Amino acid sequence: MNTPGAPYGPVAVSAELDGRLSRWLWLVKWLLVIPHWIVLFFLWIAFFVVTVIAFFAILFTERFPRGLFDFNLGVLRWSWRVSYYSYGALGTDRYPPFSLGPEPDYPARLDIAYPERLSRSTVLVKWWLLAIPQYLVIAFFTSGVHAGWWSSGLITLLALIAGFAVAFTDRYPRDLFALIVGLNRWVLRVAAYASLMTDAYPPFRLDQGGHEPGTADGR
Repeated sequence: MNTPGAPYGPVAVSAELDGRLSRWLWLVKWLLVIPHWIVLFFLWIAFFVVTVIAFFAILFTERFPRGLFDFNLGVLRWSWRVSYYSYGALGTDRYPPFSLGPEPDYPARLDIAYPERLSRSTVLVKWWLLAIPQYLVIAFFTSGVHAGWWSSGLITLLALIAGFAVAFTDRYPRDLFALIVGLNRWVLRVAAYASLMTDAYPPFRLDQGGHEPGTADGR
């Protein structure tokens, strides 16, 4: 797995496309992930509460408490795996684990470098004022983020196109895969920044492909 903190930034998003995908399983994945959506609904409530607590912790101590950071990272990881399995990518038929851990063997992975210090002044404005331009961009990608999965928007449209391609050609177009992962990568970078987990402003850049640029796999 990519090590965060490399030149590509503190948020490392990677994904591997299954070598063979079922032609028709994607039609019922909305049903299969319902248990995950139920759990994630409550996890995202907790995520919001933890972020509020972290806000005050950063304001007074310049630190995001490690245990709270790890919990929020776990929620983002879980959400990314469910999204990748379902209509955020349809990139794997491996059912996502019910886990907050890193799960390095799962084909969708996320890591965020733990910051030793965070800016007190930036924490006051980053999640609303500074992030507004990013929100406007990712709203086009997602039409909003709901309980950790991307709902409608460009990403879901492209994933459905990929699903039809798999159904009729038995192939997931590689260029489409690279674009979909790149869009999800942008969303996850913004999510990490807006939830106070990093001071590194997300780049206005679409880094496509299954691996972060600047790594051995991402070239």
